[in-house]
Amino acid sequence: MCTGGKKVWYFPDGYLPEKNPAGSMIAHEALMLFNTHEKSVDVKIDVYFSDREPVKNIPVTVPAERIISLRMDLPEDLAGTQIPLLTQYALRITASEPIVVQFGRLDTTQENMSYYVGVGFCE
Repeated sequence: MCTGGKKVWYFPDGYLPEKNPAGSMIAHEALMLFNTHEKSVDVKIDVYFSDREPVKNIPVTVPAERIISLRMDLPEDLAGTQIPLLTQYALRITASEPIVVQFGRLDTTQENMSYYVGVGFCE
């Protein structure tokens, strides 16, 4: 039975690609949060690094029956948190109600750009 997602999600493979000013699209990673409930859901994002202390409890609200996309390279999408380019990081997403979460990367560092989704683990 589908309950509209899970409350805790993990994405271990974050690594913001370099920007390629010659390209028509900007390299980035994004976190999509999908709320199927009839009320808003409060979300906390924790960012873990291999070489520094984590940044925890970044607040986000997902409105009722909406999806929001957070660009991981835009501090304004992450309550001012700056994730450095070319730095390994991982995410833990904790929601007040079950949601569906997806993580994706647009890589334009090569001529044949690619977009792919990082598979998450939920509990």
